[in-house]
Amino acid sequence: QDPKYPAENLLSEEGIRPWLGCPKEHSRQLSVDLQLERASPIGYIGTSLSPGNYGCAFLQIEVGCSSWPCDQPYLTLVPTVTLMTPADSKLDQNCCRVRMFK
Repeated sequence: QDPKYPAENLLSEEGIRPWLGCPKEHSRQLSVDLQLERASPIGYIGTSLSPGNYGCAFLQIEVGCSSWPCDQPYLTLVPTVTLMTPADSKLDQNCCRVRMFK
């Protein structure tokens, strides 16, 4: 992860703070596992990162439980959604799109 914008920023309650992958990472795919202290209802998820989605084209959100067996897959909470079209990504357009999921 980028040391200036760590994954902990995703849980920030102090306004919008971005999370970025390591600048040397070139896999074109990022993922983060967040483990909450206790089971918690998820009311909504917002993809708004200041100033935008930083070029993230697709997003998928999965959930699981630490008490599940290791071989049990996560459940899909939000299926893969498009945040940017391939053309937008190539032209560096619409990078500030916001999506909310309830």
